Amino acid sequence: MTKCLGCGAILQSDDKNKEGYVNDLEKTLCERCFRIQNYSEYKYLNKDNAYYLNILKKIEKTNDLVILVTDFLNMESLHELKISNPILLVLAKRDIIPRSLDENKLLMKIKTNLNIIDRLVVSSINNYNLDLLLAKINKYKTSNKVYVVGYTNAGKSTLINKLIKNYSNNKQTITTSILPSTTLDLIEVKLNDNLTIVDTPGLLDNGNIVLNVKDDMLKRILPKKEIKPIVLQIKENQTLIVGNLFRLDVQKGTNLIFYLSNDLKIERYYKDTSKLKNKPVQTVKIKANFDMVIKGLGFIKTTNDTEIKVYITDKVKIETRESLI
Repeated sequence: MTKCLGCGAILQSDDKNKEGYVNDLEKTLCERCFRIQNYSEYKYLNKDNAYYLNILKKIEKTNDLVILVTDFLNMESLHELKISNPILLVLAKRDIIPRSLDENKLLMKIKTNLNIIDRLVVSSINNYNLDLLLAKINKYKTSNKVYVVGYTNAGKSTLINKLIKNYSNNKQTITTSILPSTTLDLIEVKLNDNLTIVDTPGLLDNGNIVLNVKDDMLKRILPKKEIKPIVLQIKENQTLIVGNLFRLDVQKGTNLIFYLSNDLKIERYYKDTSKLKNKPVQTVKIKANFDMVIKGLGFIKTTNDTEIKVYITDKVKIETRESLI
């Protein structure tokens, strides 16, 4: 059986509607990957998260080094992962993190119960710390295989493609997309005789907004450049509409600091409005200097104790935490 070099699906020529379809079994990319890479045409394939978690169980049996990739706006679900392998924690997408923030402090605020042996911030776009990442991989690997794991849109496949480009003569390119379930199975990439990087499917984070919006909104949600925090002084009983995506009714006065994609416009209403009030509502009580985290979207810091009614699809999970910043 031959796997697609882009997504890891087993190539087959029997059914156009199933993963791995090619019209010629001599090809190395399935039709879906070919169209994503060349025409940005995405065909969504629905996979149950149990499928991906089962892959983690197989990785755990190897005891190989795992590179766990996360990013600045999506760090809350790492505590849900259960894997005993030695972990090199990589905070990707340094290019979207506000430059004023101390990256080492950010790294140490990432809470997990995993076997973290080292931590590192990188940027695939800017080649930031990639030499150091490779050095750490070679230092900590327990065999020639190293697995790359993370939730969907963490930047795993983009990071691997940059490692291939920078440190290998391999011409393989892993398919990347902003949409979930692009990588479908394990993809082995040989960087050299002593190191093979194994890409894994992005885990589906239950409650993540990425799984509950259309493609055009997804493009606005995912930051493309450095996030510029937005600070708003809010009096009691004011309403904010964010990106025409969700509504905040702030019950008590506070300052709110938004760490979200700057493509999401924030509208303020001083009087009651019916806009987005038809959405399901979640009431969030949040302490001073805590963050309200909207999974997959980002977080909002408050400077005072307050209560916020959040009108958003009920499939999206909202949590609070001690402020990251």
